[in-house]
Amino acid sequence: MNWKKVLSLMQVDRKSGRLIRGQKVTRYHENRFLAYWPYWVALAIGLTAGLLAGLAYNSFAASDPSIVGSFRDGALSVFASLPTLVVIYSFIFTLLQQVQRSGVRASSQVPYWLPITWQEHTLASILASLFGLPLASVMLIAAVILVFSPFIGLVVPAVATSLAVFAAAFMASATTEVFRILQVRFIGAVYKSTGRAAVWVRFIGSLLLFLVFYIIYFYVIYGAGAVNFIQTVASVQSAAWFVPFVWLGLTLLYSFTSGELLIGLVFLVASILFIVGLFLLATSLNRRFGLYEPPAITVSRGVYAPKTGMLGRLGFSSTEAALIRKDLKAFTRRRELMTIFIFPIIIILVPLIQTFGATGEAPPIVASAYLAAFTFLFPAAIMAIMLGNFIIGEEGQAVWRIYASPISARSLVKSKYFFIVLFSLIILAITGAVGTVIYHPSLRAIIVSSLEGVFIVFALGAISLSNGIEGADFTETPRPRMIRQSTSIINLIACLVAGIAILAPFIPYMLSSTLSTFMPRLSIPVFIDPYAATAISAVIAIVLTVIFYRVSLNNARDLLRKAEI
Repeated sequence: MNWKKVLSLMQVDRKSGRLIRGQKVTRYHENRFLAYWPYWVALAIGLTAGLLAGLAYNSFAASDPSIVGSFRDGALSVFASLPTLVVIYSFIFTLLQQVQRSGVRASSQVPYWLPITWQEHTLASILASLFGLPLASVMLIAAVILVFSPFIGLVVPAVATSLAVFAAAFMASATTEVFRILQVRFIGAVYKSTGRAAVWVRFIGSLLLFLVFYIIYFYVIYGAGAVNFIQTVASVQSAAWFVPFVWLGLTLLYSFTSGELLIGLVFLVASILFIVGLFLLATSLNRRFGLYEPPAITVSRGVYAPKTGMLGRLGFSSTEAALIRKDLKAFTRRRELMTIFIFPIIIILVPLIQTFGATGEAPPIVASAYLAAFTFLFPAAIMAIMLGNFIIGEEGQAVWRIYASPISARSLVKSKYFFIVLFSLIILAITGAVGTVIYHPSLRAIIVSSLEGVFIVFALGAISLSNGIEGADFTETPRPRMIRQSTSIINLIACLVAGIAILAPFIPYMLSSTLSTFMPRLSIPVFIDPYAATAISAVIAIVLTVIFYRVSLNNARDLLRKAEI
């Protein structure tokens, strides 16, 4: 294996995006300091945090020497848990990165005509997947424990832990590489056997995969509460000793905590063999399926005859219906857009696992009502914001088809806005049903939360669509950007303000109900009825929707006018 070629391939993967986006490709120059700024920042934060923790430990140890032993034991437990935690979150982040880049071939396709072996390509791909947050976080962890360890006298365990967390990150990235190749091959096989149904098999299967890993991740972090999550990881490692992904943590656990060096050595050798096996498996799969392309789906072989369909009966023209169907196919078939559907899952899982996992009991009635309202409102609002941001920019370089087609600004906005509202309302219905089953809110809370969710979807959808058209970014490499970062931040702030304005009529009612619960002896009047607050909220939402829908029309006219220049 030529390590110089591996390094060159890694640099190509990292630089290709800026090279393709740059206007002066032949005079491309990279500022090394700015290119690696996340890692410099991670190192600076880690060194500072480790130094401050060491000084604080010296201060506490000087005042109370009895804490030294317990503090050392706690630090060793943390060290033993870090590799498993790094494996979990590194796998999630590298998998998300692969999903975001899956629709782009210009920067990720191997230059097969170069004298590069599959081993070199696979190793470079695995290491390149670590760029960004996984590598920066590992550097941060290593810097903290290495600087802190001399203060507590655990230099050797800290060095071993630092090596283990880097190995854990590599293990997660290698697993992602194996999964990526198998997914491409499996999708091709399903395409051949099931045709159009393969789209939904892949879509639902990907969501289920993320759901399983996020449940595991959030259960480990929040399942036993924020204070006891280290003990939870340690117990999971010991119980799941047969799972290769926890062997690095068990190596540290038996070597430094239990003092059983022989067992620790066994797990160390097993971990090394497992990592080597993952690399060899990824190389073998790349050699066999690296050039594989999933077959296209044949939709029809007959003569095309446009039909009215359900969208036509709802009042949409054939052009508008075609745009809606195109967006439906794009958001269910493009893997890099899968993250849009993952966020509602995360939003539901975090409060659910944290609430029931920490105590094992149902929350109080008032808290239950608010959590139910949260599941009604927040996922649907996030979906409306994200779809509004990306609905225009996801066209990418193929936006010229819209420019070249006889599509008016009104038809473009109407079709895009309908798609945003439709998907957001579907998420509202699903998450609302989950919240109703789990938290058992009252009938009044269900009615009010459902109506408020609809108001927020319409208003935030209009605001996000107007900003999504204004700040659309059709860059596709190294990954689709879809909206300018500055516009995305402005849109988030605008949606936050609008959401607060829509829910503002409920603030007096929330204050009175909360105070009445915690201070039952006080006679606190209800300043406004929730149904009256809902009516006021509806008026605010309608005004915002009408204003920003017109703004969207103006922005769409400007967008289509630019194509004529």
